[in-house]
Amino acid sequence: MTDKEIKPWKLLGEEDVSPSPWFPILKHTVELANGSIVDDYYFSPLGDVVQVLAITKNNEVVLVEQYKHALSQVLLELPGGMQQKNKSIVESALNELEEETGIKATANRLIPMGKIANNPTKLRQITYGFVLFDAEFNSEQKLDITEDIRVLTLPAHEVLQKAINGEIWVTDSLNLIFKTALAYPEVFGLKLK
Repeated sequence: MTDKEIKPWKLLGEEDVSPSPWFPILKHTVELANGSIVDDYYFSPLGDVVQVLAITKNNEVVLVEQYKHALSQVLLELPGGMQQKNKSIVESALNELEEETGIKATANRLIPMGKIANNPTKLRQITYGFVLFDAEFNSEQKLDITEDIRVLTLPAHEVLQKAINGEIWVTDSLNLIFKTALAYPEVFGLKLK
């Protein structure tokens, strides 16, 4: 090990080269810690994401199945979405949960599970995860025009197994499932030492 101090890059310039308001891209000119200049460092400031691992009174996890166009596949994941304009992270989490699943809850019932950065090299996007116990289907889905979502519930231990065996493979969902299983092993049928 060394005592080397890692220093941030110095921003010399920024240009918005976004092809669409739906997919922002920035071009930065930066000076590295070693003095080198990179004049074409591209990344996307997509915005933050919220996700909720909702568990029913019957110890079932609420999942959503939907088509994801970038991969051209139908994927199984936890409900969530982008932080909504003029809404806090918690408000966005509650709204996304209700919109995608028909589960309405209050802020005091959400348990924060931390944050996840999927690709901090090329994305400025943080996913904030929450757990909700005793989730109830007490509202209606309010889907966006691009959403076609099937809601399903599975026993928590089965969801963990699907994450382990690759049936659930979306990064945010995997991380939140695993973090929650470690924090609440009894919910997932685990016996940790």
